[in-house]
This record gives sequence, C-alpha cells and structure tokens, in this order.
Amino acid sequence: MAYRAPVDDMMFTMRQVAGLEEGIAAGHYADLADGAAEALLSEAAKFAENRLAPINRNGDQHGAKLADGHVTTSPGWREAYGQWIEGGWNAVTASPDHGGMGLPHLINAACTEMWNSANMAFALCPLLGFGAVDAVEAHASDALKKIYLDKMVSGEWTSTMNLTEPSAGSDLNALRTRAERHPDGSYRIFGSKIFITYGEHDMTDNIVHLVLARLPDAPAGTRGISLFLVPKFLVNADGSLGARNDVHCAGVEHKLGIHGSPTCTMVYGDKGGAIGWLVGQENKGLACMFTMMNSARLSVGLQGVALSERATQHALAYARERKQGRAPDSTTQGMDPIVHHPDVKRMLLTMRAMTDASRAICYATAGALDRSHRLTDAAAKKAAAERNALLTPVAKAFSTDIGNEVTSIGVQVHGGMGFVEETGAAQFMRDARIAGIYEGTNGIQAIDLVTRKLPLSGGQTVKDEIASIRESIEALRGSNAPALAEMAAPLGEAADALARATDYMLGALGAAPADALAGAAPYLRLFGIARGGSFLADIARAAHKSGESDPANAARIASARFFARNIAPGARGLELAVTEGASSVNVADAMIGA
Repeated sequence: MAYRAPVDDMMFTMRQVAGLEEGIAAGHYADLADGAAEALLSEAAKFAENRLAPINRNGDQHGAKLADGHVTTSPGWREAYGQWIEGGWNAVTASPDHGGMGLPHLINAACTEMWNSANMAFALCPLLGFGAVDAVEAHASDALKKIYLDKMVSGEWTSTMNLTEPSAGSDLNALRTRAERHPDGSYRIFGSKIFITYGEHDMTDNIVHLVLARLPDAPAGTRGISLFLVPKFLVNADGSLGARNDVHCAGVEHKLGIHGSPTCTMVYGDKGGAIGWLVGQENKGLACMFTMMNSARLSVGLQGVALSERATQHALAYARERKQGRAPDSTTQGMDPIVHHPDVKRMLLTMRAMTDASRAICYATAGALDRSHRLTDAAAKKAAAERNALLTPVAKAFSTDIGNEVTSIGVQVHGGMGFVEETGAAQFMRDARIAGIYEGTNGIQAIDLVTRKLPLSGGQTVKDEIASIRESIEALRGSNAPALAEMAAPLGEAADALARATDYMLGALGAAPADALAGAAPYLRLFGIARGGSFLADIARAAHKSGESDPANAARIASARFFARNIAPGARGLELAVTEGASSVNVADAMIGA
C-alpha cells in the first residue's frame, strides 16, 4: 500500500494545537503565513511519497553492507540522498547565515514525520545531522564553523553522534575513549564507539563525527567528558578534502529493523590517533552533546508518530479489502470486508486515536521550542522554554511507545498475513522497536520527566500544563454537540488523575525518591494520555465548528471520541500504579533474584 502524507491533518493539528495561527498573527510565525506552510508541506509530501517511500522496502530487504572498511548503502539510496540535498530538505531550520532556510521547528516536525513514515532507515541519517548542526552552531569555534557548518547544513557532509561504548551505554560515567592534546591546538582521539548510526556510508564524500572522550587530567564521571569534532577526511586550507583521518568502521550490526541504516562500530586511533578539534570547552562536552540530543529526542518521538501513521494507513487499506466472515447486520450474501467487524474497528480506531494524540503532543512540543527561540519577552521565552523541556520527554517516550503498540496492532489487523513479510506490516513493527531505546531509553525519559522537569519553577510549569489540559476539557462542557459534550467527563477524570499523581510525585521526590523512580514510567504514560486526550478535544471542537459534513472533520471527531471513551479511562489505573505501586516494585528482590 502506497504511503500518502496526511498534510491536511498535519496542518489541522498545527493550527489547533501548536499555535500556528496565533503565531502568524503575533508575527513569530510570519514566515509561515499566506499559505507558505501548506506549500512547503505539499512539496515535502511529494518527495516523501515519490522518492523515499518506493525505496523503503528495498532498504529493508537489501540493507547496508560492509566490505573492506567501506559501507555500501541500499540500491537507490545514494541517488535519493543527492536529490534530498538538491531539494534543500536538510536546511529547513538551519540559520540563513550558513545556507539554511531559517524556518520554524514546527514545520520541520511535520517534514520529519513524513520522511520517517516514508522511509525511517533513510531519514535517520539527516535526523542526526539536524542535531549536529545545532551543537556545532551553538558551541564550536568560529574557525570550525567556517570549515564545516555550511557543508553540514546543506547535507553535503553528514554527521554522527558518538557516545555509546561497550562498557558505557546509558551511563556515561564509564566512558573510556581518550583524547590527548597536541601542540598545534588539535587533539588525538583513541578508542571505540558502538551503535553509531551512519558512521560509515557512501552517500557523501565526508562524515563529521562528534565524539565524546576524556582528557588525561579530566575529573571523574560525566564532569570530565569533552566533545570533539573528528572528520572522516581532513579538510585542506582551500576547503578541499585531504588525507583520510585515523578513524574507520570495524563492523556493521545485524539488527531487528532499520536494515537500510548502517549501525557501525567505529574505531579511533589505530594508526597514531584520529585528529580532532574541541567543541566548546574542555570537560564541558556533555552539555554540548545535549544540545544535539535534545533536538534528536523530539525527532525520535516523531519517528513514533510516523510509523504509527504508516502502519495505520496500511492496516486500514488491508481491512477494507480483506473479506472474512459476516459482519453484524450484514446485508451481503457472502463474506464482508473485515473493516466492518466491531473488533477490527476497535483496533483501527485505537491505532488512529493514539497516532493523532502522539502527533499533537510532538507538534505542541515543537511549537513551544519555536516560541522559546522566537519570542522577545523574557518571561514568555522562559515559560516557553520550560514548557518545551517538560513536554520533550513525553513527546519522545509516549510517542515511541505508541509507535511500538500501533505497529503491533497493525500486524494483528493483518492476521497471519501480518506475520509474514509479504504484506510489509512486519517491517513497521521491526523498525519502530528501536525508537523507544535510542536517544535515551524511554525509562530514562520518564526519570528525566519526574526528577528534572516536574520541579521546574517550583512545580509551577507542570501545574500550568494541567491547567491548560483542564481549559480544553471545560470547553467541551455544555456543547450543543452530544459527541463533544460526552467527552468532558472521561477526559476530566484523566486530568484529575494526572493532577493527583503529580502532587504525589512532587512530594515523593523529597521524601521517597525510590518510590518516585518506581512510578516514573506509568506517570509519563498518564501524562501522555491526559495531555493527548485534551489536544484531541481541541481538534474535535475545531472540526465540529468547521462542519461535520466534511468526512475529514467527522473522522477527527470520531478519533477524539474513541480516545475519550476507550483510552482515557485507563488514566485512573495508571494513577494507582504511580501512587500505590512502588512498594511492590521496591520489595521484589526475591522475584528477580537480586
């Protein structure tokens, strides 16, 4: 089934949830006015549908190959990447000072969803590049920017993030890669890194590696980590490529999914030391890398949205064609399409509602990020920055959890044909599985939400978010549309559950931190359900106002109504897991053999 980018739904969500129209009126989204946003997304949709989606299956079946230290990408990928650069898609949000378009993160969020729906394994390469550009622009010296940034922005040179080592995964305290100062101001890098996405490939002439390493006199732990820029090829004074640097790919992982994306083991310094240059200050590298990681976390959340959307489209098309059994009240003489069976409807509605909710959360996060950069009032900028900080772990973890669940349901809708590779449904599930793991596991996102984001401004940031949730729900009460009015009670109960769980968490952080950590994951899920449901309520109200005679509006209302009646009621159970479940976790050593 061919992918079709849901541009109308994307625009609707940007308007009703992410503040597009308000931003245009206020001036901080002036570059998206007069149909500019729609025009750009329409062009992006063409590239996603016509260029990236057709090579997705080929990338899964004929993944990247390593031979003699060189990685060859899947057939057609090098050519597609060249067209990607020509289209300017790598430069959407980057500064015009370095050849970028300077457009808002909100518009790039919708583009990122499309790239990953069409071909997640391909889209992973530029995804890391976006964050690398942010890190180099924010922290690198002017000399490094002059040499590298224009090429990184255009996509002519791709970038990597080198954190993970065999002994240092999520815990960077154990990082062993070392750096040695050189008299000319450069450094020599020695060590190895694993799980490096696009660490080696044939799509560009050069690759810019951003590498975390320790200096000999560095403090222990994460306070002693520095960030270095280490190119695959050194760059001559005239900008041409020079000698090959002392860095090479020693292996490519055989993975569950994203087969087209080379996941590399990188070795630095086998022949005297890889030449690198400091980004930022010595021993302050983790802060620089977090600039890159925070950008990537929202993008990974959008990968969850993207594969949910792709799996939903795929499952719905199959259910409309596949005939099996007789549906209730059937008037046909033979078998009916399975889309008419209530349980299949339930699965498809679950897929659609959860996809819509996760999209809304991610787009709202992107909107907050834009306001934190584009507003001029200091208090408003601070509030937007804190809202973005609060929503980012939810966008990443909730949306990728939903990606795993929705793609799995998609296989179920296909039945036995979903379990075989012929239909393509299994690939979405395999590809989606990684998104909850990389860029900080979803458990780490939950811990970040509870321990670092809930206390922002003394807890006021999260209280303001809950107040916003309640405003959306109150707007439903008394509606003359029964489908809207009936959503208020279950969504209101979800908001109340979140408020009580939040109060519990804020108290537990000081009194019983182990209990707060034990409840972090269900708390994040509860947050996603309450916030996502309220966003769908906003979308449903706008759809009703626009006219339910439009099938797209009727579908938006149906999605929100299903979410309120079938998903939001789970909030109460999640609240109990947060507030009463910790003891069953913290005393379970006998069961786990600890």
